[in-house]
Amino acid sequence: MDPVADIGADIAGSYRAFARHCAAGGSPAYARICEELAQDEEVLGLVASLPEGAKRQPNLLLGAVRFLGGPVQTWQAWREWLVGHWGEVRSVVLERRTQTNEVRRCATLLPVLASIPGPLALLEVGASAGLCLYPDRYRYSFDGGAEVGPAQSPVLLECATSGGVPVPDRVPQVVWRAGIDVNPLDAGDEGDVRWLESLVWPGEAEAVRRERLRGAASVVAADPPLLVEGDLVERLGEVAAWAPEGATLVVFHSAVLAYLPRERREAFERAVGRVRGRWVSNEGWRVFPGWENAEPVVDTDFTLAVDGRVVAYTGGHGQSVAWV
Repeated sequence: MDPVADIGADIAGSYRAFARHCAAGGSPAYARICEELAQDEEVLGLVASLPEGAKRQPNLLLGAVRFLGGPVQTWQAWREWLVGHWGEVRSVVLERRTQTNEVRRCATLLPVLASIPGPLALLEVGASAGLCLYPDRYRYSFDGGAEVGPAQSPVLLECATSGGVPVPDRVPQVVWRAGIDVNPLDAGDEGDVRWLESLVWPGEAEAVRRERLRGAASVVAADPPLLVEGDLVERLGEVAAWAPEGATLVVFHSAVLAYLPRERREAFERAVGRVRGRWVSNEGWRVFPGWENAEPVVDTDFTLAVDGRVVAYTGGHGQSVAWV
């Protein structure tokens, strides 16, 4: 076996898989680019020159190109720009991380959070800029119904439901919020917010997602959360201990653990089991495939679980929630 060829095949496979994800997620431009990239030996070689693991992620490379102003209209234009600006792209990839802060996921988390006796102390691992730490500061509309949440909020999160979702009539009371991230971002920093915008996929929903992100960043920048730099396994117990007495601690994460190797996911599961409070997981089903009912009908949906028990399947960008 040729190890170089094996690396190229692995990278090609990951980009083909991401192409399918983009096609299902409403980004045909990214789907085309990733499909073509998987067949281009020169570009595969460039990706293979990056450090193994997270730095070869499709979303990171695509985001770096957009951050630097590269095109996405066609594969040929994208390829020529990438090859011509590879040094700059490589620098951004090495400096940054995939830290998509899709605030709309709060809509799929809300039915769970509102059902937990409060007040709540929220601890998000993989928090990025902490936009999902403010479920009580956004407005919601489920299935086009009446809005829930503070009327003055600049952010409206719309979500479709099915399967008898217990749609709440209020937002939870949150008295403490903190996040852990290996590279916390600042919602008040223009460069950090622009990086988050660069991770938004091109497509019909792009403008709305950018507007939501900017609105949420303004909410967070006005009242910044406690964001702790560090490993989510190693620092979980320490930060969880800071939560105030009298509040229900909720440790949660969304589209985070998929970026960790299996042994670290298992280590996190053990660590969260030692923490007092509740655990809310919103991840691709392959993160914890052994859970009962882990696999959704739609492969690109996330699996929402409370304390290891699957309760719903959710759209990856927070657009839908289907109760189990």
